[in-house]
Amino acid sequence: MAASTPSSRAYFEQQREALMGEIAMSFEQVLANINKLNRDLEAVITVGNEFSSVEALWSTFENVMAKEEGEGEGDEAAEGKGEEATDGADEGGERGQEEIERDGE
Repeated sequence: MAASTPSSRAYFEQQREALMGEIAMSFEQVLANINKLNRDLEAVITVGNEFSSVEALWSTFENVMAKEEGEGEGDEAAEGKGEEATDGADEGGERGQEEIERDGE
């Protein structure tokens, strides 16, 4: 049995080296794929940043439209004070939200 032990160890060492080589190759592939993913994510972020000026323009447009709509609602609320309480509550809630949005700017 003492003679079979060295050959068993030699076989074990060979298998161990083979598996370690496969693991090293797998890690290299994982690293290469992570690097590719990183480059792709950077490209996506770059494309997204190119739309920042368009987003700013649309935000400005939205804010201008919201202000004009808010002014129109203010006129309607002043004229319609005799309406039911539920209608006034709905309008008040909408104006309150717009005021909150304006304060956040």
